[in-house]
Amino acid sequence: MNTPLQATGLPIAAVERDTGLAKDTLRVWERRYGFPQPARDANGERTYPLEQVDKLRLIRRLIDQGLRPAKIIGLDVQALVGMLDEIGKPRDGGDPERCAQFAAILKFVRLHLHEDLRRTLQQLLMKLGLQRFVSEVVAPLNRVVGDAWLRGELEVPEEHLYTEQIQNILRAAISAHAALRSGRPVVMLTTFPEEQHALGLLMVEATLTPEGACCVSLGTQTPLEDIRNAAASGRFDIVAVSFSSAYPARQAIDGLRTLRSGLPEQVSLWAGGAALQGAARKLPGITVFESIDDLPGALDAWRRLYCAAQA
Repeated sequence: MNTPLQATGLPIAAVERDTGLAKDTLRVWERRYGFPQPARDANGERTYPLEQVDKLRLIRRLIDQGLRPAKIIGLDVQALVGMLDEIGKPRDGGDPERCAQFAAILKFVRLHLHEDLRRTLQQLLMKLGLQRFVSEVVAPLNRVVGDAWLRGELEVPEEHLYTEQIQNILRAAISAHAALRSGRPVVMLTTFPEEQHALGLLMVEATLTPEGACCVSLGTQTPLEDIRNAAASGRFDIVAVSFSSAYPARQAIDGLRTLRSGLPEQVSLWAGGAALQGAARKLPGITVFESIDDLPGALDAWRRLYCAAQA
């Protein structure tokens, strides 16, 4: 009867939310590769044992790094963790000082030393400036923390501690740069429904605000119709949407296509985040960012086109 598995298993919708793997993908892998192997509840619905969900998280993380499912699904958890460890190692020529700083930050997160964490991050911000802090510290640290969480080295409260500290520091720094806003472009920042992660939006705002862009955040989980209506008001030049690795890629792509078709032609649509890695060719008419470092160049390009149109 598989009672123990049912008692500790998750329904497919919860697995999709937890891992970022679409329901259809889970079913296809089940047929094609023999994994995952869900049990069935009293109603015949799939329930996924927790150890399989843990493995699915690792697989998703490796897929985000460019590996193909067929190459990794058959591996055991130890092998998957080893691959993540290898990917996460600093490349030759990496900054030993920065690696030591990241190791210290992870220690502060694990031990819940929030004041040490805040002070260390604040010192890095003051040393590097806001844009470099986002690019050289926050972006790689997100990956380091995410990998540690997937390997079970961090618990959910510890990951939340890290996220809250980063968000608080970015919000304060953005406010300090508010006087630099020149008015154009006006950028709407938001996420789609079911995307609860706000850190990506703050990273974009922290990168664009020092460049003089006026960023207006609608927060997370904005319905597509509300995004379209706000853009149609004529107030916004650019709509920027962020997707974390937990958001199903197919859902993100379909939603972006729908949104693009409903936006005024003159409003640009920008999108980025882990869920969209490698998806640019599937999204014509939409600017897809592979890296936060690409934002200033895209902003310059927008301004050149805007000035040419006004001439």
